[in-house]
Amino acid sequence: MYNSRKKPMDEIPEEITTVWNCVSDTCNGWMRDNFAFSVEPTCPICGSAMVKGEKKLAVLNNTSFNHTKQS
Repeated sequence: MYNSRKKPMDEIPEEITTVWNCVSDTCNGWMRDNFAFSVEPTCPICGSAMVKGEKKLAVLNNTSFNHTKQS
């Protein structure tokens, strides 16, 4: 008989995060604001414009040294 002793999973901390959402009805693209390369990015999937919004996401820090947004 197999006895599994699974460890309980730790809860992943979440917070309200600023994101960019694609405006196209046929695309579900989005990206975190702190990972965007420009001040007003275009969707990397379909090329449409994007608008700012918020999502409850796992905490993730951008540690890139060259994280500066271009216009």
